[in-house]
Amino acid sequence: MASYKRVFSLGSPHGPGGVFFTWQKASGGFLATTGYNQVVNIYDRHGNLREQIHLPGVCSGFGWDKDGALLSIINDRSPLVHVWDANSGRVQHLDSGLRDTLTFLSWSRTAPLLAVGTAKGNLMIYNHQTSRRIPVVGKHSRKIQSGSWSTANLLALGGEDKILTISNSEGDTLRTTPLRGEPSDIQFSEMKQDERAMSENTVSLIVAKKTLFLYNLNDPENPIELAFENRYGTIVTYKWYGDGYILLGFSAGYFVVISTHLKEIGQELFQAKNHRDVLNDIAISTSLSKAASCGDNFIKIHELTNLKESYAVVTVDDERGLDWLEWSDDGQLLAVASPAGNIHVYLTKLPVLGGSHTTRVAFLTSLLEVTVTNIVEKERPVTVSVDVEPTFLGVGPYHLVVGMNNRAWIYTLGEDSAMLLRDREYLGTITSVRVNADYASVLYEGKIQFHLLEGETGEDEEREARLFPDPDHADMHITDHALTADFLVYSTDTGGLFFFFIEDWQMVGDYRHTAEIASIYAEPSGRRIVLVDSKGEGYLYNPVNDDLLEVPQFPGSCHGCLWENSPSDRHVFTLFDEKQLYTYIYHQEHIKGHHLELIGVTKFPTSQVPLLLYNGEVTLQTASGKTVPLILSSHEMEANIHDYSHEQLRTALKKNISLRRFKDASAICQVLNNKQDWEDLGKGCLWCLNLELGMRVFRQLGDVGMVWSLQSLKDLEDPLLLSGHLAMFLNEFNLAQDLYLRSSSPVAALEMRRDLLHWDQALQLAKKLSPDQIPFISREYAQQLEFIGDYPGALTHYERGVVNIGGSEDHNAACKAGIARTALRCGDIRRGVNIAAEMNSRMLKRECAEILESKKQYSEAAVLYESGNLHEKAASLYIRLKNWNKVGQLLVNINSPKMHLQYAKAKESDGQYREAATYYESARDYESVIRLLLHNLNSPEEAVRIVRETKSVEGAKMVAK
Repeated sequence: MASYKRVFSLGSPHGPGGVFFTWQKASGGFLATTGYNQVVNIYDRHGNLREQIHLPGVCSGFGWDKDGALLSIINDRSPLVHVWDANSGRVQHLDSGLRDTLTFLSWSRTAPLLAVGTAKGNLMIYNHQTSRRIPVVGKHSRKIQSGSWSTANLLALGGEDKILTISNSEGDTLRTTPLRGEPSDIQFSEMKQDERAMSENTVSLIVAKKTLFLYNLNDPENPIELAFENRYGTIVTYKWYGDGYILLGFSAGYFVVISTHLKEIGQELFQAKNHRDVLNDIAISTSLSKAASCGDNFIKIHELTNLKESYAVVTVDDERGLDWLEWSDDGQLLAVASPAGNIHVYLTKLPVLGGSHTTRVAFLTSLLEVTVTNIVEKERPVTVSVDVEPTFLGVGPYHLVVGMNNRAWIYTLGEDSAMLLRDREYLGTITSVRVNADYASVLYEGKIQFHLLEGETGEDEEREARLFPDPDHADMHITDHALTADFLVYSTDTGGLFFFFIEDWQMVGDYRHTAEIASIYAEPSGRRIVLVDSKGEGYLYNPVNDDLLEVPQFPGSCHGCLWENSPSDRHVFTLFDEKQLYTYIYHQEHIKGHHLELIGVTKFPTSQVPLLLYNGEVTLQTASGKTVPLILSSHEMEANIHDYSHEQLRTALKKNISLRRFKDASAICQVLNNKQDWEDLGKGCLWCLNLELGMRVFRQLGDVGMVWSLQSLKDLEDPLLLSGHLAMFLNEFNLAQDLYLRSSSPVAALEMRRDLLHWDQALQLAKKLSPDQIPFISREYAQQLEFIGDYPGALTHYERGVVNIGGSEDHNAACKAGIARTALRCGDIRRGVNIAAEMNSRMLKRECAEILESKKQYSEAAVLYESGNLHEKAASLYIRLKNWNKVGQLLVNINSPKMHLQYAKAKESDGQYREAATYYESARDYESVIRLLLHNLNSPEEAVRIVRETKSVEGAKMVAK
C-alpha cells in the first residue's frame, strides 16, 4: 500500500473555527485559504505565505479563473469583488453593482466570465476580457447558494426558492424547473447515452441532502431524481468521472458509485463503507485517476479503475476529524482541512526526475529535496535541499546541477553532505544538463553552453567556456547532447552528430545521418552511441570506424537508453518505453561482423522510470521518490546453479550463451551433461568466433571431425573467410555464401554449393567466379535432374556440359551418354539410338535398350542389345518380333535352353522338322525330338537311339506304340 509524505501543515491560519481553501487552477502553484477572520491567505506549494488580503467582512466565496491567473473573492459586507492577479500580485476591486449581500461566485471553465449571486436572488455576469457587467435583477426570489458553468457557457443556479434556473452568458433565462427541496452542489456533466453528446447535456444537484436530481437539457420534461437507502445517511457530496459515472459520499461513511446510462440508472455499481463514523468530503484527481474520501481522522485513496481496493490510507494523527479535501489539478498535492481550522498538505505524486553517472544516481525525493546515492558501493545517501522545484537535473562524479527555467544551481558533493557552489543564469529555458568531473553541458533553445563547474581557474580562459554551435553555424539547432570524460557529443535537426574533444578543445569528428537526430545516448567511454532519429528508428554508431548498425526490433516510442556500467558487460545496453525494457548485446566479434542482438524484454511498472543499469540490475525511480531494483529478464538467474531444476538450468544456459558468459555456460553444461546442451554451447562459441572454447566443447562431445575442421581454421587470417567456414559448419549456407563472396577466396562459395548439390546456385556463382567450371557443374546437375526424373532439364544441362577441350574425353563421354538416355526419355528416339550406337559403351547400349524396351520400341532395343553383345536380351526381343532369322544368327552365342526351345517350337510350326529336332535336342526336350523323328521325319532307328541314350520313359512308350 502506498504511503504519502506530508509536505507542510498550516496551524489555524484563520483562527478558531472552520477553514476553507482552493488550489490555483492549472499549475496548482498557489493555495488560497480563508476562515472567519476576514482574511484570505495565499500560500505557495511549500507552505510559504505569499500574500494576505484583508476583507471588510467574512469571505462568502472565492474561486480561480480557468487559467489560474485571477482569484476572485466576495464577502458578506461589501458589494465589491476583490480580484487578485497571480502574475502581478496586485488586488483590483470590482464593483458588482449589486446592493445586497454577495453569497455566490463562480468562474466559467472555458471563458473569462464571472457570475456573482446575492442573498436576494440577483445576479451579475462580468466579462473580464471586455470589462462588461450584465446585472440581472430577480433571477431568483431568494438567496442564490449554488451554481455552475457548463463548457458551452450555460449557467445553472439554485437558490433557497427551490428553483433551478439555466441561463446563457448574457443572463437570459433559458429554462426553469421547480425542486422539492433546497438545491446544493450544482454541476454540469454528460449523461451516458447510446449516441455521444457533443456537449454537456445534464445538470446534476443534491436536493435537501437526500436525493440526486438529474436534469437532461435535451429531455427537460423528464428529470430523474434518485433516492438512496436511509442507512447511508445524507448525501455529503458527489463527483462525476469517467464515462458518465458518479461517485457519491454519504454522511454515514458510505462510498457509492452509480452509472447515468439509461439502462443502468438507479443501480448501484459499487458501494463500500469507507469510514467508521462519518464521511465529510470526497475528491477526484483525473490526472492520477484516483479518488479520495476523508472522515474520522484519516483519508482513504482508491484507484478509479479498482475502487474495491484501498490504494493508500493517510492517518492524520494530530486531528480528531477531517472536514474536506481537494487535489491540485496536476495531482501532486492533496490538501485536507480539519474542524480545528488546520490545513495539511500531502505529496501524492512526485515529478519523476532523476539522473545517473556511472553507479551514482540522483533523484527527487520531495518537491525541494534531491537524494544522491551510490547504488553499487552502498554509500550513505546525501540529501540536498534545493531552493526551487527542479525541472531538470544532472549528476557527475563530484557535482549535482538542478534548476528550472533558465537558472541552475551547482552543488559540490561530499561524502555525507552537499554544498551550494553557485547558481547561474543562462540565455534561455534549459532543456537538460549533462555533467562530468570538470564540465557541465547545458542545452537550451537549440544551443549548448559548455563551461567549467568550478568556475574560473585563471589558467586558460579559452578552456573555461564555449558556446555551441559556433557563430559560423548560427542557424544550426542542437537537439540533444551527451558528455563523457573526454568528449562532448551533440546532435542537430539536420542529422549532424558532432564530437568535441575536451583535452584538445577542438572538434574531432562528425557524422551525417539521413534524418534529424532526436536523441543520443553515449556509452560511458564515448566509443559507441545509440541515436534515435525523427522517423522513430534507432541506430548504434561507432565513431572510431564510422560503423552504423540499425537496432533490431526497436521499440515504437523509445523514452531512453541505459548503458551497462559493469566493466565486464560494457557491450550491453537497454532501451525502454513506457512499459518495457529491451536488452541488447553488441558483438564486436561475430560471424555476421559487428552485430546487434535483442536478448530480452522486461516489463516494469508504468509509473516508474529507469535510472541506472549495473550487472543486469536496473534501478527504477518511483513516483513516491524512492528507488527499487529490477533484474532484467536476460540476466535473471540464481548464483548457485545447483538450486535449479534441469529446465531452469537450460533457461540459464541460454541466457549465459546470449550474454557471452561462456565460462558460466560451460559450468552449467557440466551439471546437465547432455549432448544437445553441449552442442548449443559449441554453436554459441562458433557464432562469436571463439575457436579455442569451441574446440574444447566439441572435443568433450567426441566430434573429431568438427575439432579437426576448427583446428584447420586457426591460422586463417581473413576474418570473412573464417566466418564463412563457421557459418557453413552451422548450416547457415546463405550467410556463408555471402561471407565467402566478400572474402579473399570467393570461389569457396562455389565449392560449398557444389558439395551441397545446390546446382542452381553453383551455376550462378560459376558464371562470375569460374566460367570454365560451368560444363562440369552442368553435367553433375544434369545427373541429379535425371535421377529425380526431370529429363528435359537434364537433357539441356547435358548438352551444356559438352566441351571441346583436350583431356575431357571422359567428361564428354558422360555428357553424350546422358544426352542419349534423356533424348530417348524425351521421345527423340533416332537421336538417342544414333548416339548410343556411335559410342563404344556396352553399359550405355544396355541402358538405352532398356529405355527403348520400356517404351515398347522393341526393334531399336533389340538392335542396341545386339550391338552391346547382349545376345540373350536381343534374341528375346527378336522372338517377340518373330524375326527368326535374327534369332537363328544369335543362338550360336546363346546357351539358354529356354531360347533354344522357343526357336525349336517356331521351326516346328513352320514345318522345318529337321532343324526343329536339332534345337529341341540342344534344349534337351528329348520327348519332342522322339515325337518328330517318329511322326514327321520317319526315322524310328534314330528315335530308338535317343531313347537308349536318354533312358526316357515317355520316349520309350512312344517308340513301343
